[in-house]
Amino acid sequence: MSNVGFGCKHFSLGVYIANIPNMSEYKTLSCITPLTQDEIYTIGQACGNGWCKVFNVYAKLIYALNVINIEDISMHSSWQKYRDELMLQPNSKIALLFSSPQITKVKANIKIICGRTYAKSLLNTGDLKANFIWLDDEFAIDKHNQVIVCPYFDYRQLSNIKIEKLKQLILSLTE
Repeated sequence: MSNVGFGCKHFSLGVYIANIPNMSEYKTLSCITPLTQDEIYTIGQACGNGWCKVFNVYAKLIYALNVINIEDISMHSSWQKYRDELMLQPNSKIALLFSSPQITKVKANIKIICGRTYAKSLLNTGDLKANFIWLDDEFAIDKHNQVIVCPYFDYRQLSNIKIEKLKQLILSLTE
């Protein structure tokens, strides 16, 4: 099974999410596809505030991770400009994925699973083979496979304080 989603197929950081934007052009998505410059805005307009939140939280996380240079955000003065001008586009180094995480022997990338419920369902169905250490009710980590479970990408569930915690977990995988 291959990865399916938005962004770069050779991503450094991939975020796995249980749902896909409800738009006809994405119903048959079968690989990782870069977005165009206005596509995030278009998805937000067509699919509602929930998708705007997903993209905004993801952009805030990448902007916070500037210390390890997952993306070169130096040309973008804010996380909003980064989201609108580079995120998940052809030169991006990240992905938003709608398929199950691919655990391979090569630790080429960091994988983040949005939501405890989604992570547990992947484990229960056998779609994910990971040995998580649960740090609390919301965060878990499998350092060997470079997989982190965090709250869903929404302002209330993954607040700025929790984005900082997620950042620290990601940094622990890059040491």
